[in-house]
Amino acid sequence: VQLQASGGGQVQPGDSLRLSCFLNGSSLDYYAVGWFRQAPGKERERVACASTNRQIINYADSVRGRFTISRDNIRNTVYLQMNEMKAEDTAAYYCAAENLDLYCGSRLRFAHWGQGTLVTVSS
Repeated sequence: VQLQASGGGQVQPGDSLRLSCFLNGSSLDYYAVGWFRQAPGKERERVACASTNRQIINYADSVRGRFTISRDNIRNTVYLQMNEMKAEDTAAYYCAAENLDLYCGSRLRFAHWGQGTLVTVSS
């Protein structure tokens, strides 16, 4: 299984950006998916997770109400729609997948990771 993240770039505060993550080598139907970010000098933070059966979707407090995770299982692609972006959203963003997880618990460990895509929010 390989994950390919894309869509990063530089935007201004208040702008929107959508990240994509394509899963290659299997079917997205079988995976819980998550988006993480890591800013320079900070720990990695999970920003969103969607369970395998889509019943559970959760967000970090820092992005709830502004970011939306979605999945297109036909296209094998996961998205992170980011609205009302702030300077503190600047980070490298990573997508991840874990086989057959229904809960997106806070301690969920993801086995598969994509490369990072850099997002910079600056005026």
